[in-house]
Order: sequence, then structure tokens, then C-alpha cells
Amino acid sequence: MNVTIDPNSGFCFGVVYAIEIAERELAKCDNLYCLGDIVHNNMEVKRLKDMGLIIIEHEELDLLHDCKVLIRAHGEPPETYRIAMKNNLELIDASCPIVLNLQNEIRYGFEEMQETGGQIVIYGKEGHAEVNGLRGQTLGKAIVIGSKDDLEKIDFKRPVHLYAQTTKSVSGFQEITETIRQRMEAVTPGGKIDFRWNDTICRQVSNRSGKLQEFAGKFEVVVFVSGKKSSNGMILYKVCKDVNPRTHLVSGMEDLRSDWFSGIGNVGICGATSTPMWLMEEVAAEIRTINV
Repeated sequence: MNVTIDPNSGFCFGVVYAIEIAERELAKCDNLYCLGDIVHNNMEVKRLKDMGLIIIEHEELDLLHDCKVLIRAHGEPPETYRIAMKNNLELIDASCPIVLNLQNEIRYGFEEMQETGGQIVIYGKEGHAEVNGLRGQTLGKAIVIGSKDDLEKIDFKRPVHLYAQTTKSVSGFQEITETIRQRMEAVTPGGKIDFRWNDTICRQVSNRSGKLQEFAGKFEVVVFVSGKKSSNGMILYKVCKDVNPRTHLVSGMEDLRSDWFSGIGNVGICGATSTPMWLMEEVAAEIRTINV
């Protein structure tokens, strides 16, 4: 049985950057806290925990004093920095530069919307760590839209400035953008609408969809490796599944089933932007040991 790992899968730049910073800090300090899972992959989180990384929830941050806290790639709202100053915490900021740039854009956009009575709208997943950080730039006033079902949150008679979570799909953003434009024009017949949109989706992430479609179509069976918490992973898994119905989602080699590979000559292994290459290699090695 031939088993091939997708060379385009694995960590995106932002996750690589955050993990490198964590490893460097762990090599020189006894205690390093991290706000939430550094990456949405249980196996990689366990590896870093074994090195000494301590995962905490946001409500625990105010209980810490005089220590180091890592900010993961998703970024954080301003409140996190205020607590750090109050409690003498040294923040090790591993925020993805693309996310930091988006936070700045939204903050400036919010200031403009305050003057015009407009609304900041974010196309993203409610409660997602990145989205929480983005909303924080607007004093929590930004409207989060996960799908067209959420559009009733918007007042289409008022100005709208639309942004997107960096890991959302381009096609989904385009659909939301067009629908908002149509709804605004419908309530302003013959008038000029005040609607601006910023396509702030990370192309390193979004471009993977096309590459994965091509990859998944080459194999009899595809094994997609991803943590269940990864929204990016669930999106990319569906991309593969739509192309190749014999695509299976696993968190690690313990989820593999030998009957998936009965009579199969070639298998493809791929994963999310939060899936480490070492984990895909581990899964591939286990598949090669299956005798069917």
C-alpha cells in the first residue's frame, strides 16, 4: 500500500511562529503559562505540556502575578494587556502578524464608524479566540456573522464596514458581502449605500482548499488529520470529503480503522493548518503497518 503525505499540509506561518517562541521560552524558564490551547491540536498541546507549558483559561489570568504568559497566534483583546500590566505579567506575544494587522484595521474602522453611526461586522465564528480578540478592538460592539442566518443582527439602514476572520473561506465571505450589499440596497431604493468590506482572509490558509481538492482526488482513500477543536480543520476536512467521499477524519493513529484500507492501493494523508507534520508522519507510519 502506497501512503503519501501532502507536502502542503501542516502548520501555517502563524502557528509555526507561536510554537517556536514557546519552545524557546520553555528552554530558559521554569514556568510559562499560555492563554488557551496554543494550537487546536491535542497531540501538539500535549507535547508542549510535557515540556512545561501550562494552559490556563482567560478567567484564571487575573489570578496570576509576576510570571510569564504566552499569547498564542490568535491574538488577544485589549483587556488581556490591561490585566497583564495590573498584575505585573510579562506577556510573550506570539500573535500572528496577520491577525495583529487585522486588529489594527478593525480598531481604526471602529473609530470611523463611531463618527458615522455605523456598524463593524465580522464574518467569523462566534466565540472563536481570534474573533474575541477582534471584537475587543471595538469595545465588544462588533457584530459577528457566522452565516446568512445571522444577518438580521445588522441594521441595513446604517453604514456597515465588513471584515473577516483570517481563517474563513473566501467563497463564504464573497457570499456574505453580496447579500449584505443587496439587503442595504433594498432598504435604500435609488440611494447610495455606505458599505465597505475588507477581504482580510489569510491566503496561506484559504489557498489550501484548492490544493487539497487536487490532492484528495488522487487517492482511493484520504485520511485527514486534525484536532476536533480546529474550525479550519473541519472546513478543510469537508473540502476533501466533497471531492473524495472515502475521506476519514482522525485526531491521531489511535482513530485509524483497518477496514478503511481493505483492497486499497494508495492512501493520501493531509491535515489542517493546526496539524503538525510529525503527527501526519506518525499516522502514515501506522497505516503502513496495516495488513489487509
